[in-house]
Order: sequence, then structure tokens, then C-alpha cells
Amino acid sequence: MKQENLKPVEIPSMEEVTQERNRLAYQSRYRRILRSTISSLIVVAAIAVLMATLLFPVLQVSGDSMEPTLHDRNILLLIKTHDLNTGDLCSFSWQNKLLIKRIIGGPGDVINIDEKGEVSVNGKVLDEPYVDELALGECDLKFPYQVPENRYFVLGDHRSVSIDSRSSAIGCIDKKQIVGKVFLRIWPLKDFSIMK
Repeated sequence: MKQENLKPVEIPSMEEVTQERNRLAYQSRYRRILRSTISSLIVVAAIAVLMATLLFPVLQVSGDSMEPTLHDRNILLLIKTHDLNTGDLCSFSWQNKLLIKRIIGGPGDVINIDEKGEVSVNGKVLDEPYVDELALGECDLKFPYQVPENRYFVLGDHRSVSIDSRSSAIGCIDKKQIVGKVFLRIWPLKDFSIMK
């Protein structure tokens, strides 16, 4: 039998073995931390999506029907609630769109708007500091008008251009249409504020 020319196997030193064990342990720890971080981010993202969908929807304003209170491209945080009062800003669904308007009257309230655009609810003229110019706007209703059961009468703040409950195109909104009450303006940051 012919003996082959074998090179002697080099046995690593204890220092080299220790270095390799440390490298493998670091690699294992790095992978564990990476998996944990990714898992945490996925859970946080899922919770944020659920919160945004179920409790706090986020909405971007499009158009100028709510000026001077809200401006085009403002981003708002809503809160899901059916506790709505006169003067509250709310978002509601209408023909696969989300609109934002101000609640003027609730079920059973009698609304009257004169030719100048002055609004009264149940005989009391509303103080509307959020409106910079009164106008009758697009209106095909006969006043005084009583709000039907389970419905709300809503108006935009920019009365001359807003299409709202004064028009039969939208009319009074049903409670079921309401997505939420405007809670915070979150963008732009310089206008960050709690909405009233």
C-alpha cells in the first residue's frame, strides 16, 4: 500500500477557537435581535393600522369648503363617536367619498337660514366665529326646516362654495354615515391643534 503525502492538520490555537466562538455567538445574537426588531415593528404597524381603522381614522382635507377653519391638504385625526353636538366638525361618507362639515342641528331641530346667510337653530341665532363670510350659497331647501329623526344638518364654513345640507344633493346626513368627529389637526405641524 502506497502512503500518500499528507499534510499535517493544523490545530487552531485556543485564541483562534475563542475568536471563532465569539464571532458565531455575535452572529447568532445579531440574527436574534434583527428577528425580534422586525417582529416588533410588524406588531406595532398592525396595532397602528387597527387603531387608525377602528378608533382613530386619519383623513386629508381636499378642497376649500371648510376654510378658514381647515385648509386644503390639512391632515386630521378623527375619533369614532356618536356623541355629536352643534358646532362639532365631523366626517361622513357620501357617494364613496369622505366629506367634512360642521354640525348645525340634530334630530328634531328647526333650522332657518335667511337671505344674508344668518343661521338660527330653534329660533336662536348661532354665533359662528368660524365663518368669515355669511352666504346663503347653493340652497334648494325651504326654511324653516326640521331635521328628520336620526339625521344631522351640516354646513361647510366657507358658505358661498360649500355644498352641504342646504342642497338636496347631500341633504341631512344619517347617523350611520358618520365616520367620526374631527379631534386633531396633525399636519402641517405649524397648525397642529385640538379641534373644537
